[in-house]
Amino acid sequence: MTERPLALITGASRGIGATIALALGNTHSLLLGGRDTEALDAVAEHLPDARPWPVELTDDAAVAKAAADIDRLDVLVHSAGVARVAPLTESPADLWRSMYEINVVAVAELTRLLLPALRAAKGHVVLINSGAGQNANPNWGPYAASKFALRAYADVLRAEEESAGLRVTSVYPGRTATDMQRIVRADEGADFEPERYLTPESVAELVRTAIAATPDAHPTDLVIRSRPVR
Repeated sequence: MTERPLALITGASRGIGATIALALGNTHSLLLGGRDTEALDAVAEHLPDARPWPVELTDDAAVAKAAADIDRLDVLVHSAGVARVAPLTESPADLWRSMYEINVVAVAELTRLLLPALRAAKGHVVLINSGAGQNANPNWGPYAASKFALRAYADVLRAEEESAGLRVTSVYPGRTATDMQRIVRADEGADFEPERYLTPESVAELVRTAIAATPDAHPTDLVIRSRPVR
């Protein structure tokens, strides 16, 4: 890799994460986090300075081993996440645990392990949240609760680390045309209608703009929603 700023993106094998990688590819060296090595290789093929960083984020030992070699990190983008939709009466404990394990606990642990590297670079942590992290609606209990928790985590991280020079940005997209949204719509018993949703490119461009903000600026909470294209 070159001496360009280094960015680690989780969930980079597809969807918003892969699109963020493409958006940063001209300015950053990239570590592409994910479980699907073949998919990560396919994303890396389109980038001048990227390599897969395959790790299971729920495996604490594997995460610690993978993070140990990173001594300086300019950008950490948390894009990995899971979403399922069900009424509370049909949301058993394992569903709650799966939402929190990926959407909150994995984020907190990976960030904790990488804080020395982020501090060394006065880096930037970007957390892809959701509109569900601002408003909780019926049938979205476990997912919305995990995203509210992620919002709280980001606020605490920002307060604790701003004096060390870190920037922490939460991004709240509306429905976005990804495989995750396809699963959500199936849970809702509704059609997947990508023309009505944000594109991953729109979310990635917002993330790229936040990362490129001038040193005096600290983008904290960014909301993006779809609108009809006329």
